[in-house]
Order: sequence, then C-alpha cells, then structure tokens
Amino acid sequence: MSAQKSTAPRRTGWTGRLRALLPTRETLSAHPWLKPVAHRLLDPQLWRPHHESVARGVAIGIFWAFAIPFAQFFVAAAHSVWWRANIPVAAGVTLITNPFTIGFWLWLAYQVGRPLLDAPPPPTVAEGAGVVAWLTSFGAPAILGMGIFAVVGSITSYMLVKLVWRLRIWFKRRHR
Repeated sequence: MSAQKSTAPRRTGWTGRLRALLPTRETLSAHPWLKPVAHRLLDPQLWRPHHESVARGVAIGIFWAFAIPFAQFFVAAAHSVWWRANIPVAAGVTLITNPFTIGFWLWLAYQVGRPLLDAPPPPTVAEGAGVVAWLTSFGAPAILGMGIFAVVGSITSYMLVKLVWRLRIWFKRRHR
C-alpha cells in the first residue's frame, strides 16, 4: 500500500498546537445549538488576525474576564460576534482570570475598591463560618474593584493592542 500524504499544513510550535486544539469555524457552525447564528460565525473577520478585530477581541475578553466569575468564555464569544471581534482572541484572553489566579485578582480588586468605598478592614470571620460569610465580608469592595478592572482594562488593552500593532507595522516598514 502506498502512504497518502496529508495536504493539511503541518503545525509546529506552541501556536500550531494551540490552533490544533481550538475548534474551527466550520465545526462551530455545524453545532446544533449554534445553527441559528451559523451565518454570523462564518464571517471571516471574526477569525482573521486583523488589527481592529484583534483589538476588539482583547478588549471584550478582558472586560468579561473581570465582569463575571463564570461562563466568561461563552459570553465573550457571543459578544465578539455582536461587536465583530476576533473570537479566538476574545475567548483566550478571558483565561487571565482562571481558577489559579482568581484569588490574586479578587484580593487586588478588594485592595482597589476598599479605599474608594472608604470601607473598614473586613472583620475576622470565624473558623467554621464558611465561604459565604467570608465572601460577604469582602463583597462590595471586591465587586467595585473587579468592575474597575473590567472597564479600565478593556479600554487600556484596546489602545495598547492598536499601539503595538502600529509600532509593529512601523518597524517593518523601517526595516525595508
């Protein structure tokens, strides 16, 4: 038997492995739950690394990473379709707040929100009080801090991506 050669490009490096793990737009559009919006998912602008769609994707991903504690991936992807942003970028950026880093982000959000609300230091929570009692003692300042991170982070990241993209083009032109 003769071995058939694959026509698909070979994926090497970490970006190739990441691309192999991500679903393609055709796979997503064939999913039964996504059939009603499949025509929007096939828009090439949502999948190409164009400077405007990438900047929007980063901003959407940052916003939803800090705005809600769960389902960020799906909400960011849905808003990427609405705002015509890069879906893989938006979904990937939401991973900035993951189960390993969320404790740090909540602590930092509390540190930002506490002086703005002029909140007193949280009372010590009894040993067996549970998670709910612990969360209520930190609640309002942490929520305010996460909101600030969401809004300021998304605006800053949008402008930063646009700046880096322009600098990259400038350096390429200068190098020629």
